[in-house]
Amino acid sequence: MADGTGAPAAPFFAEVADGPACAHWISARDGVRLRAVHWPGPAPRGTVLILTGRTEYAEKYGRVATELAARGFGCATLDWRGQGLSARGHRDAARGHVDSFAEYQTDLDALREHIAASDLPGPYFMLAHSMGGCIGLRALTRGVPFARVCFTAPMWGVLMRPTLRFAAWGLSSASRLVGLSHLPSPGRSATLEDAAEAAEANMLTRDQESFDWVRAQVTAHPELGLAAPSLHWLNEALRETRALARLPSPDAPCLTLLGDEEWVVDSARIHDRMARWPDADFEVIKGGRHELLIEDAATRGARIDRIAAHFAG
Repeated sequence: MADGTGAPAAPFFAEVADGPACAHWISARDGVRLRAVHWPGPAPRGTVLILTGRTEYAEKYGRVATELAARGFGCATLDWRGQGLSARGHRDAARGHVDSFAEYQTDLDALREHIAASDLPGPYFMLAHSMGGCIGLRALTRGVPFARVCFTAPMWGVLMRPTLRFAAWGLSSASRLVGLSHLPSPGRSATLEDAAEAAEANMLTRDQESFDWVRAQVTAHPELGLAAPSLHWLNEALRETRALARLPSPDAPCLTLLGDEEWVVDSARIHDRMARWPDADFEVIKGGRHELLIEDAATRGARIDRIAAHFAG
C-alpha cells in the first residue's frame, strides 16, 4: 500500500525490531531503489533523521526510535544503497560497495524529500553513527539544514596502523586501475559467515543481550546482513575522510559522543574535529565501545536523555 506521497510500501521486520514502523520504497534521483522508514506516532518536538553506519539497517534502531518517541521526537531513517533492503549494486550482494561516497548524499536527499512529502514535523535533527557520521558531516558542509546534530563514534577517519594505512591506500588505489576494486578489503570479514564469527569477540557493546538481539535480527533475516567492504569502498572512504578532515567545521550546534574503548573508527580524527568545532559539546564516555546506543536499557536511556536534551536546546 502506498503512503500519502504515493511511495509503495516496503517490508519492515517488526518482530525483530521490537515494534512496528512505516516502510516505503523511494527512488534516489539516479533511479536507485531505497527503503525509507519512519516510526509512527506524535512528534511534538520534531523529527530525528537517523543516519546509520556501514552494515546497518532500519530494524537495528527500533529501540532507539522507541526511546526518542518517549521523549517527544519522531524518527526516520533509510537503508543506504548497498545495504539493508535497499538496492545492492555489487555482483556479490553481501559485499559492502558504493561507486562514490557522493552517492550517499543522493540517498540522503531522497530521504529528506520523502520526509517533507510525508509531513513529518520539523524541526529536523540529525543522529549519525559511524559511517553515517561521515555522510552527515559532508551534508552539513554542503549546507543541508539541521536544527541540531549529534554524532556517535563518527567515521571521520578509518582506524588503521600507520603501516597498514599506507598499504591500504596503495592497494585500494591500484585495484581501481587494474579493474580489481570489486574484491573484498583484506583483513576484513569476506562473507556473512566470517562476519558472524568475527562478531563473537563483541568489541562493539558491553551488553550481551543487546549484542545478541542485533545478531538475531540478521540470523532471522539474512538479507539484511553485509560482509566486508570492497576495495573500491575502502578507497572511497579514505578519500572522503581525508577531504573532510581538511575542511572547517560547519555552523551547527553539535554533540559528539565517543567511547574510550573505540576500535572501529579513528578517535584521533574525532578529537581533532571537535577541537575545531566552536559550537559543540564533546563527551568521551568511560568504558564506551563503538555501539554507544546498543546497550542495556539503563545505559541506553541515559545516553538518549543526553541526546534529547541537546536536541531540545
